[in-house]
Amino acid sequence: MHVLVTGAAGFIGMHVTLALLKRGDSVVGLDNFNAYYEVTLKEARLKEINTHDTKQQFHLVKLDLADRQGMAELFKTHAFDAVVHLAAQAGVRYSLDNPLAYIDSNITGFAHVLEGCRHSGVKHLVYASSSSVYGLNESMPFSVSDNVDHPISLYAASKKSNELMAHSYSHLFGLPTTGLRFFTVYGPWGRPDMSPFKFTKAILAGQPIDVYNYGKHKRDFTYIDDIVTGIIRTLDRPAQSNPNWQAINPDPSSSPAPWRVYNIGNQQPVELMDYISAIETQLGHKATINLLPLQPGDVPDTYADVEALVADVGYRPATHLQTGIAHFIEWYRHYYQV
Repeated sequence: MHVLVTGAAGFIGMHVTLALLKRGDSVVGLDNFNAYYEVTLKEARLKEINTHDTKQQFHLVKLDLADRQGMAELFKTHAFDAVVHLAAQAGVRYSLDNPLAYIDSNITGFAHVLEGCRHSGVKHLVYASSSSVYGLNESMPFSVSDNVDHPISLYAASKKSNELMAHSYSHLFGLPTTGLRFFTVYGPWGRPDMSPFKFTKAILAGQPIDVYNYGKHKRDFTYIDDIVTGIIRTLDRPAQSNPNWQAINPDPSSSPAPWRVYNIGNQQPVELMDYISAIETQLGHKATINLLPLQPGDVPDTYADVEALVADVGYRPATHLQTGIAHFIEWYRHYYQV
């Protein structure tokens, strides 16, 4: 296939691009290389892609999602079979400080992706949603059949908006769209604003780590290889309409339109303190912990019910936490020469 991967220089985008190239697909990677975190890491990921692109099947386009004309030209120039839309303004806490960045990228930018898919006959759009859409929901595990009308951050609201926008395009124009609600993805080449990166850096430097909610968080940490497998399997199975959908008792995860949303997680929530312990074990150093209250926009626990994705595409997360942390620490030491 000829696939557009947005956010190709990002954490998940790089790994998805490499997987697509490995199986013989051609990929156009879009990224704007913004300065939300160190651009040198994004450039290093791009170098990693180019190193593995032995058949010259990867092409980079440096472009902002909010560039309406540029996005229209991109879709006119390339006849994409499918799109994996991973680019977004990420981060829950940053959305408290710079909310308009989320409107530009996650709302306006997503509209440009939908328009491009609509007008160029894309056969399937797979896009990143987030476990943060569950907001005030306290029912565990989080199910795609749960109500998600009460997000507690603008980031979460933007991801919920993406699901609604995608549904309208699936309904009006028959565009198959699938949203994947990611649950705390970690692994080599990860984002510096995420906990494994921040904890590892601080512990190695002998600095204290900030642990919110007094360490009482639980997170459904999901290793990057498992996420990529789920994305690729989903991409190969365009969303189908649900013939049994009933308006009187609607299923929030499906539709009479070719639209679906799935959880993609590990289905094994881990106590944050146990996660820190795993990092300490791999580093051979103890952390100095600074316990703090729950941050605005954060949810205490996440726990993914992934049975729908298991049933439909055969997704099965297989990486144990200790193994995943070991791979991350090995990469971190090599990349930063620690």
